[in-house]
Amino acid sequence: MSSDFAAARLNMVESQIRTADVTDLPLQDALRVVPRENLVPAGKGYLAYADAEVEYAPGRALMRPRDIGKLLQIIKPRAGEKALAIAAPYAAVVLETMGLAVTRLDGDDLAAVPGGEYDVIVCEGGVPKAPGAWTAALALHGRLGVVERQGPVGRATLYVRAEDGVGARAVFDSTPSLLAGFPVEAGFAF
Repeated sequence: MSSDFAAARLNMVESQIRTADVTDLPLQDALRVVPRENLVPAGKGYLAYADAEVEYAPGRALMRPRDIGKLLQIIKPRAGEKALAIAAPYAAVVLETMGLAVTRLDGDDLAAVPGGEYDVIVCEGGVPKAPGAWTAALALHGRLGVVERQGPVGRATLYVRAEDGVGARAVFDSTPSLLAGFPVEAGFAF
């Protein structure tokens, strides 16, 4: 079965990742070797490489391969950097494979960030708005990749810490499930 997963992994990179303009070669190399099937519940390995979210725990899901590939590319991870993976087990393994030192946060209070300044922070679930604790945990020139979602479609957003503060820009549309504990506030929009 492992050769079937290896073929599925290669197909995922070739048909879902590269076709979505994910051109970073070290990232592609890591995506080709990280076994997504090991991160989903027993008996669900066949879903690991589908073009869909895959639930790995109640209320938590791995992002679609295309979206996590694009999100990781926009944060430009590099070997030797310090990373924080928030509700992001697949991204954590990919970043470790790329040579980053990764801290994992996947408990009940995802807004509370463990101490330290991070070069890279990534979250595989959607949130209405990135919590201030996440952007505050960025080192100088640190990058946060997260999907902010208040309606049916979210926007993958890149936050970057500079000398004069933190800036943000929306990069692409994405529809990950919202993480529990991050409710969307009801409001009126035109």
